[in-house]
Amino acid sequence: MPRTGRPVIYNQSVHLSLIGFYCQTKPFSDCGRWTIRLAETYLEKHTDSIGTTMSKSTIHRILQSNNLKPHRSTYFLHISDPDFFSKMNHLIKLYLNPPAHLYCFDECPGIQVLQRLSPDLQTEGMKMRMEEFEYIRNGTIDVLAFYCVNTGKVHARCRPNHTKETLVEVFESHLEISTKNEPLHYIMDNLNSHCCYELCVLIAKYSNVDCPPEKELHNMEKRREWLMTDNKRIIFHYTPFHGSWLNQVEIWFGILNAKCLHESYSSPDAIYKAIIEFYELWNTLLAKPFNWEYTGIGLPEKAVKRTVKMLNSAEEMDVGFAVKQLKLMTNIINDYWKNIPAPIWNDLYEK
Repeated sequence: MPRTGRPVIYNQSVHLSLIGFYCQTKPFSDCGRWTIRLAETYLEKHTDSIGTTMSKSTIHRILQSNNLKPHRSTYFLHISDPDFFSKMNHLIKLYLNPPAHLYCFDECPGIQVLQRLSPDLQTEGMKMRMEEFEYIRNGTIDVLAFYCVNTGKVHARCRPNHTKETLVEVFESHLEISTKNEPLHYIMDNLNSHCCYELCVLIAKYSNVDCPPEKELHNMEKRREWLMTDNKRIIFHYTPFHGSWLNQVEIWFGILNAKCLHESYSSPDAIYKAIIEFYELWNTLLAKPFNWEYTGIGLPEKAVKRTVKMLNSAEEMDVGFAVKQLKLMTNIINDYWKNIPAPIWNDLYEK
């Protein structure tokens, strides 16, 4: 309808042309990202792109009114394990009804020991702390930790590496302080050292069973299968690939990072001391079970939607990754067909 006031300079067609230009083209040989200032300068020289020039404030206003921020990005781990949901559901059942001795294990590798060149300063009014930007590197350390799901207590060790020999040594230190008669359950990710033959030998020793010969456990898949068998006292439970966020010890590592690892340390011994003091303080004062409420509802639908989006650029997808996606979609169809709306299955079928 006719209205009073200043006439519209850029009609809806121009708006859509700008959105198409900013969101669907790239500045450098099909790579890079537009910024608002770069887009303004480019449109001044190439008016044929959208049929007009446009100031950066107008570009910003049009993008903002449509809640578009294509210059921003974030990382995510796409579900690539075909058996992701069966493994996830198994872990969720463990968390919701945990056995008496359930532990989450992982390592936090490559923690840099950084020494700031000057002490921290406090801003006026104590509003924030100012840290010196320049630092000296004093090597790296690894933290290996066991988190008890039922009590929230942690058993942690600092080491200069996380080789399989180190893993076996730290694992044995935990087995030594654990119950000798009752079943022990461990949740961990799929790192190669987490299913090495040396670890199988250790688990067999503390389970009082014979370890199969190495020629029978000649690959990681067979070793994982044996470690997961429930006919021995110590049982392993592996997270899905790209599913380390299902491991509760990762939450504790995040707390450790926030509370301890941002300080200035002159040597590995100094950061060792700080980490050990923190985990002892945690066990005596702060430890409590995390309130796990995640059930995985809605995740299969998101996985199908993301796969549909990725198939728009199928030529850029790795072949091995594409095969895993097809297997994953097959399993979701078999297990979650009724839980996902028909239009989403239609979109996948058309791709």
